[in-house]
Amino acid sequence: MRLPILPAAALAVLLAATGCATTGNPPPVDLTGAEVAARTLENGDVVEEYRVAGQLRMVKITPLRGPAYYLYDRDGDGVLDSGDRDRLPMVYWKLFQW
Repeated sequence: MRLPILPAAALAVLLAATGCATTGNPPPVDLTGAEVAARTLENGDVVEEYRVAGQLRMVKITPLRGPAYYLYDRDGDGVLDSGDRDRLPMVYWKLFQW
């Protein structure tokens, strides 16, 4: 049985997009042997702290709604890099439209 061209092309695009969505970049810090401590905040956000030898290396924040974002300690001084604050996702709400 042969598929019509349009559904076959749509299927190919869908499969290619799925493959791209599943490939992720490794974190910019070494997390070998990391201990993970997770907690859920009152608003439903999940915070996961990754510690290597007791030192905080990465924090993953997963909001109740929206994509997860990460804060890193790239230089290994035990303090999350302040430059990450500038790259946090910005959320805008459309309240009115004219």
